[in-house]
Amino acid sequence: MSESMIISDRIFQILKTKGMSQKTFSQKTGIPQSTISDWKHKRVNPGADKIMIICDTLGVTPQELLTGAGNDNKFSVDYVVLRADSEEYAMVRMIRGLSERSRERLKGYVEALQSE
Repeated sequence: MSESMIISDRIFQILKTKGMSQKTFSQKTGIPQSTISDWKHKRVNPGADKIMIICDTLGVTPQELLTGAGNDNKFSVDYVVLRADSEEYAMVRMIRGLSERSRERLKGYVEALQSE
């Protein structure tokens, strides 16, 4: 990706690469289609409050989205870089969706598995 692109240009380039429609992107992010259309036609950037949901939906890092520095479809999670389409990434997403109690139970289970 070119570093001279504006953020909205990068979003549309990533959407094209992933074969994701603006409608699907809108549904996954909760961002109205009219807002997404404004980014494209008025060449305006999304607000800062939308960056993380956009990155999460597109499977890119904020650095890649904001600067164009390529991470080859990788997502950074707590100092570990995972491919957005990897099984590990999917597992991290599932874990983050668990309640605190469930996370503690899972942690105990993983520790038991490691000691085998």
